[in-house]
Amino acid sequence: MFKKITKAAGALALLATLAACGGSDSGSDGGSGGGNGDSAITMGFSQVGAESGWRTANTKSIQEAAEAAGINLQFSDAQQKQENQIKAIRSFIQQKVDVIAFSPVVETGWDAVLLEAKRAGIPVILTDRAVDSEDTSLYETFLGSDFVEEGRKAGQWLVDNTEGPVNVVELQGTTGAAPAIDRKEGFEEIIAQRPDIEIVASQSGDFTRAGGKQVMEAFLNSTDDIDVVYAHNDDMGLGAIEAIKAAGLQPGTDIKIITVDAVKDGMTALANGEINFIVECNPLLGEQLMDLAKKVVAGEEVPERVVTEETTFTPEQAKAVLDERQY
Repeated sequence: MFKKITKAAGALALLATLAACGGSDSGSDGGSGGGNGDSAITMGFSQVGAESGWRTANTKSIQEAAEAAGINLQFSDAQQKQENQIKAIRSFIQQKVDVIAFSPVVETGWDAVLLEAKRAGIPVILTDRAVDSEDTSLYETFLGSDFVEEGRKAGQWLVDNTEGPVNVVELQGTTGAAPAIDRKEGFEEIIAQRPDIEIVASQSGDFTRAGGKQVMEAFLNSTDDIDVVYAHNDDMGLGAIEAIKAAGLQPGTDIKIITVDAVKDGMTALANGEINFIVECNPLLGEQLMDLAKKVVAGEEVPERVVTEETTFTPEQAKAVLDERQY
């Protein structure tokens, strides 16, 4: 339900299989410069940053998939700043890369630079996060999760597994970011079924563990009777666990915790009973991204939206898969 993707998405059924990536070499730049040289494709990729375990796994997947596919990757880390991403995209245009891919820091403010890419004849692929633009001709496709559905899954678990009045504190992601907006929307849509479930405090922890800890400390000092923490990613949930323990409380028991991502640290906490429920958001998008890049460079039609398949985990389910978890 991405309101940013408004073109008719008739090809939703085309879901490429998710590929797990192992190996090494997570340097900040890969491949040689320039595009259109020989038969190799050059991709310019602008990453949000390295704010979480999820993002680190996502970067590794993209870098390793590019190498495996023979794609020259020009990689840029935006350090969670939109202005850095815009500069990187303009640099990719100047280099005349064959395709640009990026995971937008926030939803808005992209039309001008994407129009520059369009005029230069360079196709753009959105990964992980969408943009809010009425001109959907500015990009070829979106690859990633349905964040609204992730929020719904988190809300449904809470509705199904609690009784009586429930006070929730919410650790939001980066202000203005698609996952923060949509995970909140989906969660609130479902808990509206239960008037006795109330979000009593909500603040951004910027998707970081340190941010989650800091905000949770403030919640514990200012809010009475916290029953549940809803964190928009595992890292903020893990930070909240630190704050809850420091307050002399037992995470997962005294205060229940719901998170999104299912990275290994989060899954470990879930298996140990310190998190109660995790909604998966798979970061291993590299192979799918390279496949889409080859198709758009070749002028082939691609789905306007490719949604990744994901699941949810309880503590028992986390224990069963923890040893084989790859990120």
